[in-house]
Amino acid sequence: VVAKFLKKHDLDLVCRAHQVVEDGYEFFAKRRLVTIFSAPNYCGEFDNAGAMMSVDETLMCSFQILKPAEKKQRYQYG
Repeated sequence: VVAKFLKKHDLDLVCRAHQVVEDGYEFFAKRRLVTIFSAPNYCGEFDNAGAMMSVDETLMCSFQILKPAEKKQRYQYG
């Protein structure tokens, strides 16, 4: 499906988002589709990293990983 879409639209890569992936980004479909998720520790429920993708003038993609912050201890009073 991905290869057919890319060929039809004369593209090399589909970049998509809005789905949690553990390492901030993840390739699928023989590295022709990448999912990027930029929110580390999403909603405090996931221990995922976030990522940002940059594309240079030669169309080379690179990623910066946003590590999850350390979880803060919650104190109970009383």
